[in-house]
Amino acid sequence: MIEYALNFGFVCVALALLMNLYRLTMGPSTADRVLAVDTMAINAIALLVLYGIGQATAMYFEGALLFAMFGFVSTVAYCKFVLRGDIIE
Repeated sequence: MIEYALNFGFVCVALALLMNLYRLTMGPSTADRVLAVDTMAINAIALLVLYGIGQATAMYFEGALLFAMFGFVSTVAYCKFVLRGDIIE
């Protein structure tokens, strides 16, 4: 039963990544593109967690945590660059 749930989760997250890729390429504004990149990072974290559940190992959960921290810092830095034109003041 868990295999069916994992496969369904993989398909749902893959569809969400495709929709985010569409928003990233066709976004009418820069804010839409920033949100699409941030959401893609969250979906990549979900893929790592699903794969970790499927493999029954904690290594992928630690990778998901590192990816979450990297995604947060990169999103904040990109938003700061868009708003002010400079990252480091």
